[in-house]
Amino acid sequence: MLVDPREMASPVPRVVTQNNGGGEGGGMSQAEFAMFNSRRLQSDLEAMGRKIKQHEDNLLFLKSQKNKLDESILDLQVRMSQLQSSATPISENFGDNHQGEDVDEQILRYENSAAGVLGLVQSRHGSQVSQLTLTKGVVGVVAQLGRVSDENLSQALSDYLGTRSMLALVCKDYESVKGLESYDNQGNVDKNAGLHGLGASIGRNIEGHFDAICLETLRPYVGQYIADDPQRRLDLLKPKLPNGEYPPGFLGFAVNMIQIVPAYLLCVTANGYGLRETLFYSLFSRLQVYKTRVDMINARPCISDGAISLDGGIIRSGGIFTLGSCDEVNIRFAKPIASRVMDNYSETEKQMREMKWKKDKTLEDIKREQVLREEAVFNFGKKKEEFVRFLAQTAY
Repeated sequence: MLVDPREMASPVPRVVTQNNGGGEGGGMSQAEFAMFNSRRLQSDLEAMGRKIKQHEDNLLFLKSQKNKLDESILDLQVRMSQLQSSATPISENFGDNHQGEDVDEQILRYENSAAGVLGLVQSRHGSQVSQLTLTKGVVGVVAQLGRVSDENLSQALSDYLGTRSMLALVCKDYESVKGLESYDNQGNVDKNAGLHGLGASIGRNIEGHFDAICLETLRPYVGQYIADDPQRRLDLLKPKLPNGEYPPGFLGFAVNMIQIVPAYLLCVTANGYGLRETLFYSLFSRLQVYKTRVDMINARPCISDGAISLDGGIIRSGGIFTLGSCDEVNIRFAKPIASRVMDNYSETEKQMREMKWKKDKTLEDIKREQVLREEAVFNFGKKKEEFVRFLAQTAY
């Protein structure tokens, strides 16, 4: 005899109608049957609900994995762009004033600046200058402390900071700042003391204001760092548009795109903070870098602390847009010394391919899980309708 599999999977107990408490033994009353069906339907609904929850948890996990892969791919894109720029010779239109010049030579062209005077004395007297009391706590000039692999980025960062900040003297503590300048009883600058006196001794007068940055009194970055990074780059939260996607053309944060000169990596404050989390974080904060002005403008909803683009666009914090042509600041960060660039590029390219493969596989898993969830939701809806109809029938 053939048996219907549905009867095997869901045996239905024999129902016996009872009148006045009497009836055939071994059966169940209509009330008991209704209770049995109600519990069975509720149990089915609970099981289906757990199934939906399982699919939703899977989707949350897969989407989290996809977001992590997006971040890794974005980091690798920035890395590849930097390596590619490092391997590219300086173009002829980089600026006639910079052909063959290193940063020290650029600084010396500002003859009547504090940085220019200090640089000239250092070039003439070398290590003897570091023994002078007034320069003992001076770390260096901002432009000397970092390198930038991309010439367009170097120009953009220089335009953003301006000549005065690029030529600012960086001091370890406030005592070092005080040693740079003295005043007479009327509060006027003593031209024969401090850095002014040093300039006068070599026939140079420091003109106008100049900035001295005190590392000790800057408010440092206090968050996390990118793991296993010898440059101790900051682990900043990447910007996202309202739709949850990363803005197209985003290349990274300016503070992390500065490569600190190895000689200054061990320069730390009394509290253990380095140049990136003090000096460069103070100068750039969370300044975002974009490939083009169009990318930067389109990303406005997720720009909080300003942005720059490689083609000269600038948005400063507080909604200030810098328009017009660039100022052609004639001092820029140097390029890193190229070493094993192409090997590093090939390795990064390999990592990029692996990350993209993982992302494609994760997207396939997400689509499959979405289909399964939709099917589970549909079946849940049908079972719920069945339960509602059953309740309506047993209510009479």
